Amino acid sequence: MRRAIVVILCFILNVCLASEGDNAAEFTTCVDICNTTHCPAVLPFVLRLTGWTCERNCEYTCMQTMTDEALVQGSAMVQYYGKWPFYRFAGLEEPASVAFSIGNGVVHYHYYKILLREIPLAYFYKPFLLAFSVIGINTWIWSTIFHARDLTWTQNMDYFSAAFSLLYAFYFAILRVFHVRQAATIRVIGAVLLVLFVMHVSYLSLIEFDFGYNIFVCVLVGTAQSLLWIGWCAAQYTRRTTSRPYAFLILTFVIGVLAAGMLEVFDFAPICRTIDAHSLWHLSTMLLLPLFYRFVIEDAWHEMGTQYSQWNN
Repeated sequence: MRRAIVVILCFILNVCLASEGDNAAEFTTCVDICNTTHCPAVLPFVLRLTGWTCERNCEYTCMQTMTDEALVQGSAMVQYYGKWPFYRFAGLEEPASVAFSIGNGVVHYHYYKILLREIPLAYFYKPFLLAFSVIGINTWIWSTIFHARDLTWTQNMDYFSAAFSLLYAFYFAILRVFHVRQAATIRVIGAVLLVLFVMHVSYLSLIEFDFGYNIFVCVLVGTAQSLLWIGWCAAQYTRRTTSRPYAFLILTFVIGVLAAGMLEVFDFAPICRTIDAHSLWHLSTMLLLPLFYRFVIEDAWHEMGTQYSQWNN
């Protein structure tokens, strides 16, 4: 949900795919000269460790040179290959996004331990919540790798893991909102979603990596998940007495994610060539995640309390 909403907004406004810089004749000439005069060459160890080649290093060097010249002349900073000309750090292409991606993973891990400790073993959805955290950790590991080095395979793993995380969050929303506890029904829903995911990845991997199609699917799933939670939350507050006063947490989380998505719509050149709107988006999700986890923990205890009350009566 989080990433899909942002991506579709970027797609609609055509701000994510701009590549004015790498289409400039001056840039291509600079890269050609660099490749001819400097390649092949042995790069510093840290660059080789992070997968840089002489050719890609030429692209980076020319990108920074062209940006320096543009800023001196008072021209606007432009994107190259659909990205801003970030300063790399220790071979990492987008250090701020790397740092915030790691932060998101740490939040998931932190709450994984809290879920283990705070939620009773008897709570039916505990295994599903633990799986949510593990899948979230995996997603942000690949986000970290992708922002460290933008390669075809790192991009694919980032996209696929994000899509799987999104689909699993939708799966959990279905189970919780509709209070599904029948094993057969849970397996059927899971199997259907898993088959759809395999078909999605197979199409992108074997037939065509269609960015527009991938965006559409992710937005569809993310929107459905958001509507489920919003509907559930609305149902709690339309009753005379709110039996779940913590319901506002999930609504705040959903609204917060949508609001944070505006960072991607109103993109801006990176501050100090390091912090851009996309990296701040990752920072926002890191700060919003605790709301979701607080909600599911409160919900678990409420559900267990209700069950105990029913049993005691």
